[in-house]
Amino acid sequence: MTIVPAPGSRPLLEELEWRGLLHQQTEGCGDALAKGLVRGYCGFDPTAESLHVGNLVSILGLVRLARAGHQAVALVGGGTAMIGDPSGKSEERPIRSADEIRANAALIEAQIRRVVQNALGAGYGEGTGAREAGARVIFRNNADWLSPLRLIDFLRDTGKHFTVNWMMQKDSVKSRLDGGISFTEFSYMLLQAHDFLQMFQHDGVTLQLGGSDQWGNITAGTELIRRAARGEAHGLTFPLLTDASGKKFGKTEGGAVWLDATRTSPYQFYQFWVNADDSEVGRLLRTFTMLDRDAIEALEAAHAAAPHLRGAQKRLALEVTTMIHGTEAAALARSVSDTVFDKKADANALSDEVFATLAAEMPSVRLPASGGTLDVVAVLEEAFKLSKTAARKLVQQGAVSVNGAKLPSDATGVPRADAVRGRWLLVRKGGRDIAIAEIAG
Repeated sequence: MTIVPAPGSRPLLEELEWRGLLHQQTEGCGDALAKGLVRGYCGFDPTAESLHVGNLVSILGLVRLARAGHQAVALVGGGTAMIGDPSGKSEERPIRSADEIRANAALIEAQIRRVVQNALGAGYGEGTGAREAGARVIFRNNADWLSPLRLIDFLRDTGKHFTVNWMMQKDSVKSRLDGGISFTEFSYMLLQAHDFLQMFQHDGVTLQLGGSDQWGNITAGTELIRRAARGEAHGLTFPLLTDASGKKFGKTEGGAVWLDATRTSPYQFYQFWVNADDSEVGRLLRTFTMLDRDAIEALEAAHAAAPHLRGAQKRLALEVTTMIHGTEAAALARSVSDTVFDKKADANALSDEVFATLAAEMPSVRLPASGGTLDVVAVLEEAFKLSKTAARKLVQQGAVSVNGAKLPSDATGVPRADAVRGRWLLVRKGGRDIAIAEIAG
């Protein structure tokens, strides 16, 4: 079987290196990739209903593997999620029910499929059975082989190849020794090693990808393949990302930035990327987009010349939001974001969809349909929790605009005819504080 590299793609290690995404690799990994088609996998445990932006590094790692002419396997850990990976955790994960994990697994697989399809295009070749032969990305769930696995067989066939001393030297275990680690989580790396062996034997998988915190689990798999199957397999890891302040990337004051639109709306998702620090935007373009080197370096040059325009951040936000939520949702998020930042935005040019999104994301008020004047002071009071006196003072200071026009200092409202399509008012307090008033009826 031959899978042709995507046009303009580079060899995988070269691609990862210039993007700053190559952290560790086993000896001989580059030679194995250079010899021909390699099947490589990355696992995603369904411990929540959604993946977050940190998981995108690994998903796009599979995409980059596929674009380089290899075959990628996305493994959903419906079995390992029953146990819990201690990597990067200071305490035990809560045990989740089998029904919850199955539901999460279906949601997460759908998310990965959507990202892969958006990043590779409609012809990326998802499929099952015979159709997988020419697919760039295929999907597996380790519950298929871990759930029926017999304990005695597992201990004899997998456990006998590892010493406790060897396992205790791995960071995922060593970091937990002081606080304690259950036998359940201690055994996790053996299950992940078993996954690698299973796919090595049944799918021809010889490469595992993952974050740098997975290095111990990955090398356990390569060791098991060497000992149990006398085979050769490899691993490579991506660096764990932090933001400019050193915090784990993808965390905000409100928590994780999720790929699920019901947890992090497309607008909030877009804003997360638009707000990227100037010093970080180049790295984020390399890490989270499929843009090529020339395009990214051109964006960096334009950004260095005019950082106030935030052109690099806007392109980053559009690219990643499109990949996760699709073209239409990304375009809507961009329009809403542009409206928030543009003090002179023409409200009459905004669609009802943009207004509805603003009303969902910003403070919003419903005004009664009766009367010829719409009470803007009342909107300020309710939307921004101001007293009537404070609201009127803002108007008198010229700090309030309605639909892009400054409200006269002696006014308390606007004619009903000023409402966009008889339905909307965009009320701005100062620079970026926005409220939406929707006229009832």
